Parts: sequence; C-alpha cells; structure tokens
Amino acid sequence: MSESGDGVSGALELNAHNKDEYPPMHTAEHILNQTMVRMFDCPRAMNAHIEKKKSKCDYDIPSAPTSGEIAEIEARVNAVIAQGLPVTVEFMDRAEAAKLVDLRKLPAGASDAIRVVRVGDYDACACIGKHVSNTREIGGMLKIISSDYADGKWRVRFKLEG
Repeated sequence: MSESGDGVSGALELNAHNKDEYPPMHTAEHILNQTMVRMFDCPRAMNAHIEKKKSKCDYDIPSAPTSGEIAEIEARVNAVIAQGLPVTVEFMDRAEAAKLVDLRKLPAGASDAIRVVRVGDYDACACIGKHVSNTREIGGMLKIISSDYADGKWRVRFKLEG
C-alpha cells in the first residue's frame, strides 16, 4: 500500500508519534542522513533534534569530516533538494520493510505495520514524522553552521537558508 504525502490509508495501526517536526527540516534531515550513509558508510544519525530554526544530528564515524567533506555534504544535500524529488509514504509489514530499511531504531513494541518514507530514489527510511511532498517544498538550502567531534561521534548543527 502506498500514497503520496502523510495521510493514512486503510486500517493500519501505527505507533503514536510524540513529536511535531517541521516538515521541511525533517525532510532535509532524511536527505542529510542518506548523504552521510553514502559518503562515510556509516549508519543514519544515532540521535537527531529537528527544529524549525536549527537542528542537530549525531553520527558514529571514525573521524571528523574535513572542511572539504563538510562542503561536499552540503553540496550533495542541496543538489538532492533542488531536484524536486517526490516524497512518498508506503506502508508495509515488518518483514517486507526489513528488506528495504534499517529497523534497529524502532522502539520496543513497535507495530507490525511499518511506514516507509521515500525521497525519490535517493532515500528510504522507516519514519512516522511529517514531511513535505516534494523536495522543492523544503524552501531553502541546507547550511551546516557548526560541528564538533568527540569519542567517535560527529555532532553537526544545521539550518535551512533561503
């Protein structure tokens, strides 16, 4: 079962969501996560705090990215945003979802119905948050405003500009 946007189709029972993310920033975070996976062969963010004005993510990587790599992260994320990719939602059972996305961060007792959010063919992730329906709706470019590295963890703070 699939759909465009964030409405729920059919009689699925999903876990309650305790956050109200800002959809443009949350969608940008999905793109950032996939960019980090592709560039550094690391898992998606271990922790994320997504807000309208600025956000942060923590990544488990062996060393801090160089200034050139940080510029490349921004360039890749912004290239995906500019493509105007559709952001779609698909519901599937846990076994089917496990073939497509990493389910390690699902909370204990998560339902068997998994909501997978896709950003075009760039990213797929189990997620119950709010998103834009097209990457152009993000309405700006991702800018990394600061970062620090300690104990194998890179914390990056970012915002949307424009």
